[in-house]
Amino acid sequence: MKYLFMLLLTLQTGLLSEELKIKSDFFNADQAKGISVFTGHVNILKNHDELNASEVTIYTNQKNKPTKFIAVGNVSFVVQTKEGEIYRGVANKAIYLPNEKEYHFFQNVHLMQVNEKKEILGDEVVLKTTDGKAYAKGMEKEPVIMIFDIADEKEEK
Repeated sequence: MKYLFMLLLTLQTGLLSEELKIKSDFFNADQAKGISVFTGHVNILKNHDELNASEVTIYTNQKNKPTKFIAVGNVSFVVQTKEGEIYRGVANKAIYLPNEKEYHFFQNVHLMQVNEKKEILGDEVVLKTTDGKAYAKGMEKEPVIMIFDIADEKEEK
């Protein structure tokens, strides 16, 4: 429990004074290697962002600042960009790189931009939260699918 408290305190101060709250059924850490593994109904909250998964591994540098989050199994998420755009979705795997402020989603990705009612389905999607840009790669035997909600000009008047 002492290590959990220290890890959470370190992660909290390491993210520019943003509170990072992690809930899980189990926790295991190797401080010397800078690896913390949370398993079983993992829920991570940071400001307006939320990440859920079966397992999340957090890697830290020598200063105990997080450098990479890897989430696997039943991944679901809500992400807000710097401009306030909200993305919601699911994937089999997600990697968050806090220094670059990028999310990488893999396998059966379904990403929805809530504010604009846009959707991306693919095998690999990268979302940059600093500028709200998204990049996608098609599934193994399927292309990238994008769905837009385009209002009829008559409806807008």
